[in-house]
Amino acid sequence: MTPFFQRSAAVLATLCLAAASAVAQGWPTKPVTLVVPWPAGGPSDFVARQVQNDVVKALGQPLVVENVGGVGGALGVQKMLNGSDGHTVLLGSPLELIIPPLTIATVKYKPGDLRMVAQLVKAPLVLLARKDLPANNVDELMALAAKQRGQRPLALANTGPGSMFHLVGEKFAQQSGIELLHVPYKGSAPAMGDLMGGQVDLMFTIFAGPVPATIADGKLKVIGLATAQPLPRFPQIPALAAHPKLAGFEFDSWAGIQVPRQTPEDVAQRLNKALYEAMQNPATRQAFESVGNQVVAPMSLAELERVYQAEITRYQSIAKSMNLQAQ
Repeated sequence: MTPFFQRSAAVLATLCLAAASAVAQGWPTKPVTLVVPWPAGGPSDFVARQVQNDVVKALGQPLVVENVGGVGGALGVQKMLNGSDGHTVLLGSPLELIIPPLTIATVKYKPGDLRMVAQLVKAPLVLLARKDLPANNVDELMALAAKQRGQRPLALANTGPGSMFHLVGEKFAQQSGIELLHVPYKGSAPAMGDLMGGQVDLMFTIFAGPVPATIADGKLKVIGLATAQPLPRFPQIPALAAHPKLAGFEFDSWAGIQVPRQTPEDVAQRLNKALYEAMQNPATRQAFESVGNQVVAPMSLAELERVYQAEITRYQSIAKSMNLQAQ
């Protein structure tokens, strides 16, 4: 490259950086849209509405929650990615960010097209059983499965082929050696109804909302939480990952804020700060904790990137191990 072209390239790079910095310094210049990739009234919508007012105070601009459901959350993700000025962000989880590109052929985005700027709340997954299943822990479940080998395998409900709960169930089967029959449903509610009715034997779901009360009422029994240690609030519930065959079996459902990968660094930093400021409101924290969610401690953008990439790698590895193909 000649000195002239070298100087031109350097000037162009400087101008681009200056333009990006100018955009970031003035951001936000208009209302920010927070896309929720599910209909109003669901768990994701609950998270968005709880933080909405506090984020408005931190940003100095309105935060408009827009529900864009469809295609397993993928429509909402794509709408956010179509925004190019940093004023459209997404409330996302593994359900929409990582799973659809693995299972739906028409989904064209990749998890790496997004960047997490804050992880807000999370709740562990729990393995539930019908109340009359003759097994109360992992060892008894293994013994029951061995006794039934060659007959009817234990039926595990999930929320559809290739769903997060399907992948987690397959990972559980691989590590425990328990033969499972995967039974797909259109959602958690009908699956839970059939579990309580005894039509299926087991189910992974999120340990939040009405689930702890359902267990306490004796309508279902709990085999264990997908954690390494029992939760302080529920010390009586075993941690699945503490079992020798289930080492590392730790899964939770989390909600975080994502932006397109090319979002200017200053904008990402501003969002990171504003969102974690919002999560310090005692009333907001109480609202989340009252339904079983754990408020995540603030993390830097670098820490969030490591968490996000680890989640991508884990689910992609499970999908590959079960030869999951996008349909």
